[in-house]
Amino acid sequence: MDPDHPLAQTQARTWLATALAEARAGLAEGGIPIGAALYGTDGTLLGRGHNLRVQDDDPSMHAETAAFRNAGRQRSYRGTTMVTTLSPCWYCSGLVRQFGISRVVIGESATFHGGHDWLAEHGVEIVILDDPECTALMRDFIKDRPDLWNEDIGD
Repeated sequence: MDPDHPLAQTQARTWLATALAEARAGLAEGGIPIGAALYGTDGTLLGRGHNLRVQDDDPSMHAETAAFRNAGRQRSYRGTTMVTTLSPCWYCSGLVRQFGISRVVIGESATFHGGHDWLAEHGVEIVILDDPECTALMRDFIKDRPDLWNEDIGD
């Protein structure tokens, strides 16, 4: 997907809407508003999820992990796209590398600059949308719940 191609931007934003719905669900549940979705090579939604660290009392349940788990076992992850509302942390970046996910679409990286540069250096296609709704969602959350945010990012 050429990120400058208008159809590609339209597709990426359509996929981001799924991740944003997940982020809103997580916030409504009292959790951290980060959502993700994993799409197959043909554009089929394989799995979606949101950060469940608070709700499940499980520090490993990041949004990307939840979407990946909900996708179930796939024969191969080559050609798949992970869509996330926020730049993936090192843990989630490792998941992308470990399983050979080909592309990551990121809603925003202004509030948190995760491992997406490292992913790009290792051949993963990165599309950053700089989505204002994703940015506002995280800025509001960080302002309202700095304790929970700092816990989530390991500070």
